[in-house]
Amino acid sequence: MKCVKIKNQKLLEVSEIKEPILEKGNVLIDVKRCGICGSDIHNWVSGEPKGLVMGHEFSGVVVNPGDRKDLKIGDKVTALPISPCGKCEACQNNQIQYCPTTWDKAIGLSLSNPGALATRLSVRADMVLKVPDTMNDNEIAMIEPIAVSLHAIHLADIKPNDKVLVIGAGIIGLGCAMLAKQQKAGFIGISETNQKRGLKAINLDLVHEWYDAKEELVNKLMKKTKGGFDVVIECVGNERAVNSALSLVKPGGTVILVGVSSTPISIYSVLAVMKELTIKGSIAYTKEEFESCIHLIADKKVDVTKLIDDIVGLEDVQNSYEKLTSGMDDAIKILVDPNQ
Repeated sequence: MKCVKIKNQKLLEVSEIKEPILEKGNVLIDVKRCGICGSDIHNWVSGEPKGLVMGHEFSGVVVNPGDRKDLKIGDKVTALPISPCGKCEACQNNQIQYCPTTWDKAIGLSLSNPGALATRLSVRADMVLKVPDTMNDNEIAMIEPIAVSLHAIHLADIKPNDKVLVIGAGIIGLGCAMLAKQQKAGFIGISETNQKRGLKAINLDLVHEWYDAKEELVNKLMKKTKGGFDVVIECVGNERAVNSALSLVKPGGTVILVGVSSTPISIYSVLAVMKELTIKGSIAYTKEEFESCIHLIADKKVDVTKLIDDIVGLEDVQNSYEKLTSGMDDAIKILVDPNQ
């Protein structure tokens, strides 16, 4: 069957892969949509691991339910793409994001478990979730990234009328802004180096103001907020972004680190100490949060479709990665239809 694989640094290729066969404990799913994620972009930039079929945000329909008696052929589904052991202390406490095996065989993140940039998937049965028939393929594919944002928002513990700053106007950042608004944040700002994305965040009515992250913002925003933001959610992962978060949060405030750096970075730890900040890392989601996002989207409490810019076929995936990383385009989320 057709798929897209990593060939080299910033280079993908349309290729062929063996069609998955039904294994005990798995469900076979025909892929309808697959989202391009920021973590996928990290792999694309590095060109590693070569041969990886990425794609862990997806919608699909059941082809063979395997041992799942509650599923039938044609059911609309998605899945948590992770691989928790189910036995460790973290799993027993419903904190599967902490499980040491969670990422070992994650869909689209490991060579042993090809992702949704292909026409069919074999997915661990206990991770598959049936979704309401009223949801469309695009909405279903957005559940996973919004779950990442929801986990960060839960950690941030936003109070009504809080001043919130989101650093980075990618899909996770804008998802955080969307959900912060739902939490009755009094003011939401976003900093972003890409002017088109920043202005788009305003036009989509997700934030009140956009700030150009290429400029020196600390003095300006500390004055504007009269001492800093209550909560800063950092969704970029580079040194400047993290230090901006520490600088722009108020004393006693909360910083949520969602962005990931693959290399060590230097931070102004004196700011964390002198301000007595609460700093939390945020990774993935709980199963309950994932399920909550199904209901948020299905019940139209959040409109994720306005974050989708395009739907492309496998032949256009390379161009889509280039578009999303150009810094010159306002694209936020591109979905792939492997059957197109």
